Order: sequence, then structure tokens, then C-alpha cells
Amino acid sequence: MPRPIQATIHTESLRHNLARARAAAPDSRVWAVVKANAYGHGIELAFDGLRAADGFALLDLDEARRVRALGWRGPVLLLEGVFEQRDLELCSRLDLWHTVHCDEQIDMLATHKTNLPHRVFLKMNSGMNRLGFTPERYRSAWTRLNALPQVDEISLMTHFSDADGAPGIAAQMAVFVAVTRDLPGERSLSNSAATLRHPEPETASDWVRPGIAIYGSAPDYPDRCASDWDLLPAMTLASKIIATQDLQAGQSVGYGSSFTATEPMRIGVVACGYADGYPRVCGTGTPVLVNGVRTRTIGRVSMDMLAVDLGPLAEAGQHLGLGTAAANEVILWGRSSQGTVLDIDEVARHAGTLGYELMCALAPRVPSLAD
Repeated sequence: MPRPIQATIHTESLRHNLARARAAAPDSRVWAVVKANAYGHGIELAFDGLRAADGFALLDLDEARRVRALGWRGPVLLLEGVFEQRDLELCSRLDLWHTVHCDEQIDMLATHKTNLPHRVFLKMNSGMNRLGFTPERYRSAWTRLNALPQVDEISLMTHFSDADGAPGIAAQMAVFVAVTRDLPGERSLSNSAATLRHPEPETASDWVRPGIAIYGSAPDYPDRCASDWDLLPAMTLASKIIATQDLQAGQSVGYGSSFTATEPMRIGVVACGYADGYPRVCGTGTPVLVNGVRTRTIGRVSMDMLAVDLGPLAEAGQHLGLGTAAANEVILWGRSSQGTVLDIDEVARHAGTLGYELMCALAPRVPSLAD
């Protein structure tokens, strides 16, 4: 039989989270952001749960091909635009909208031969200082684009750097509004954090771009958790206990003997390790669910295995039945068969990172399916 580890992508959770983003921006259309292979969930597996979106936003042309191959005929937006001249040919062929954030991309458009003018999103660097034209150069970039016969409609876009925290969006919003006040075209402003934390009319726009929220992770964790925003986990990473060990006081566990028992205890060995995408830096105390009961990891995570404390199961009156179908379920993050939820954000916090990284780091060797 195959190794007992699996990622389940919850279609209904994706639908719910997308609807939650739409409810937060009722006057806007919604891009479902599916970059990074739908944040590690798999574009093909996530598609049914997200097909109620108004468009799909992503990064590369291969992802765009995959979305079109699934039968999507609506808008598809390349968030970083094109990287070389020939990419524009595929934009024409697949009817892709694309971001323009630098002079070189305008130059490519100016020499592009096409019978179908392109829909572009002109990006402003309003303070994030990654991509986009500075406020001082934004209008001249718009003027250049507007003069090109290769360009049809120009939409206006920016990205907030601090929508998830105390600085907020006011300063960037003021810059964007001041520069674009009399320019025509649709606007796209808000990511997940801005959509949920700064709802309309503060950020009124034609399009919002929720990413992490539609996958069930809080964009402002730990200030708020997913349940505070009524978001449901879209991915469950589950495995099984494949062995148990009974430790005596003074005995250690795993590489480096980083954990030593102070009293007799029973541990379970789980078929999951850093080669599956579970963070190696998650030390003793990272939460897991065993048969729906919350417990903790013990010792170091190794390539293919990790250990968990089975004491809380005994306290709950449970006894493992190794080899049975459902008696040794381990939830690394997501929803247990008993309905208990372990937020991916909480696991990520123990790794010193974000839920985004755990989702995207799921290893190819872990089989995934949609429920």
C-alpha cells in the first residue's frame, strides 16, 4: 500500500472562502489568485472551488495555459506581466490580461505586432517598492500606453505593503488616489488583508485580489485567526502513526537527542517529515491532532518521520489501534475526521514563518486529492 500521507483539498471550503471575500467587497469583482500552483493546493484541484470567481490572477504562462485548459473563458491576469517579447504572442493567443510595471514592458508592447489590442493593468509603486512606476512617473507611463495601438483598455493597480498591520493603507491609498484621480480605467487595489481589514468604501475599487484568504489562512495572523474571519481550511495534511515507543525517564527521542523524557511516556511515530514539506524547524511542542485530540511533536523532525506525544490521548480515554483504518489519524494541519481544526497559521508560527510558506512547500511526493 502507499505511504500513509495525503493532502486533501476541500472544495467546499474554497467556495466558502471565496464567497467570504466577495461579501467583504460586494461592489467589486474578485480575482481568485492562483499563483504558485494555487498556493500549493494545485490549480486543477482548486479550480472547481474557485470557478465562481470573476477572474484568475497568476504569475506565469504555464499556469495560464492550465487555467484555460480547464475550460475557463473569463479574464486571466498575469500579475507580473510578461518577461520577454514573445510572451506577448501567447497573451494574444490565450486572451490574457497582463500587468505593466516597467518601461521595458511598454517597449515590448510598442513593437508587438497584433490584430487584437491588449488589456493591461498599469501598476503604481505607491510605497511597496517592489514593482511599479513611482507616483512621479505613473502618468507619463499611462500616456505612453494610451498612445499605443497595441493597447486597448488600461486598468490602474497598486499593492499595499502594510494592510495586515498597524501602518495600514492610508498613506498608500492617498498617493494612489491623488495621482489617478482623473485617469479613466478600472481600479484594482486590495489583497486579502486589505479586503478583510479595510472594506469598502475605504478601498472601493472595481477588482479585489484575495489570495491567502481563499485558502483559509488569516492574512493578519496572529492578530486574528482564520475563524475570526470566518475562513475554513482549504488544505488538510494528514498522515498515520506507523509505530509507537514507550520511553522511560532519561531516554531521548530522535536526532541530536533534543528531547529527553522526564517521566515514563508513550510516543507515536508519524509518517511525515521535512521531505514532505513539514518544517524541520518545528521543534518540540508544535501542535498536532491525533484522532482529533490535540497533542504536540517531540524531538526533531527528520526527513520522513516525526514523533508525537500520545499522553493526551490516554487522558482522553483513547487507545491506538495500529493497522486499523481510522484509529491512528494524524492531522499536521487542517480538519480532522472528528471535525477538530488545527490552523495552518498556528503550525507556521512554531516554524517562525507564515501559513503561505507551508502551503507552497508541500512536496510533490505527497499525493493530493480534492474532496
